[in-house]
Amino acid sequence: MDTTAFAKWLAGIGFLDAPQRDRAVRELALAAAADPIAGPEPALADPAPRGEVAPAPTHTVATTTDATADEDLLSKVGRVRIASFRCPHCGKDEVHPWGKAGGKPRYRCTACRKTFNPLTGTPLVGLHRRARWPDQAQALIAGETVAHAAKRYKVAYTTAFRWRHRFLSALTLDKPAQLSGIVEADETFILESFKGKQSDLPRPARSRGGLAAKRGLSAEQIPVIVARDRAGATIDAVLPRLDAASISAVLGPVITRPAELCCDGGKAITAFARRARVTFHVLPVPGGPKPTAPELHINNVNAYHGRLKEWLWRFHRVATKNLPSYLSWRRTIEALSTASTPEAWIMGAAGLGPYQQSSQ
Repeated sequence: MDTTAFAKWLAGIGFLDAPQRDRAVRELALAAAADPIAGPEPALADPAPRGEVAPAPTHTVATTTDATADEDLLSKVGRVRIASFRCPHCGKDEVHPWGKAGGKPRYRCTACRKTFNPLTGTPLVGLHRRARWPDQAQALIAGETVAHAAKRYKVAYTTAFRWRHRFLSALTLDKPAQLSGIVEADETFILESFKGKQSDLPRPARSRGGLAAKRGLSAEQIPVIVARDRAGATIDAVLPRLDAASISAVLGPVITRPAELCCDGGKAITAFARRARVTFHVLPVPGGPKPTAPELHINNVNAYHGRLKEWLWRFHRVATKNLPSYLSWRRTIEALSTASTPEAWIMGAAGLGPYQQSSQ
């Protein structure tokens, strides 16, 4: 191996995880033992006193006890982000470790000669009190209100609110790249809310969310489209209006042939399916499958609507401007399922959500 290749090999050592380091140590030890030219290994301990016989050297394989559990989370974020997105400045993969600063590992790109840390370019950059981040993640797992979250990790109400939306910011982009097989899609409606707005309201304020002025559908009801495939992958979005163009902007990139779409026959969703040339099935009764094709239904997406609205109720309405963040919050809870841990939520807040990682 020439000098340049050896230097690149050494630079990559910092990106190895614990099992890879153990394997590298084992292979180097075996190679040294099998090499007749390498000569004796240098002594790793003090030489035996004069007159005593030194014990025969033995080759051992280094082991790490619970190394994965002790691994620094920011280092893991840095490795995964570099492997997924490369240099945040130029997009090249010529990156190697460059020491530490402020308790965070730093990296340097030899292509653009710029340095960065694991949080560069993420919503978490500049967010202090890293020791409290697991508490914020636990509040997201539990679906706590801002008041309960602030009490949990002993910060001001405004700080808890700001942290919540910094953590959820990257997750709004964490959506599946493709829905496949049988896909269920349906819209639901959530009452418009100006929660938190103190002035210039277009209507009188409602007490604790209140009720709509009109029964049924109206301009006060905000349409939300949800689509799920049978593997559980989910995409959702707040629609500016309920029409084929708005639905196509959301579902067009992710629902393509040969996927089959199940819907309730609404004009907007069927118009989208025809434009996308996707096979679609209109259910005679919402959620009711045809006797000849029991697998074709929209029960899963309707059940998701129910879980979403029941979960949102604890927040006493959500401001419409923040609704995309809360949709991503619920979507991540369902995507992580039993793997929902503080570490997974911090990774998601750093742009490494469950769908983003699975697509790499």
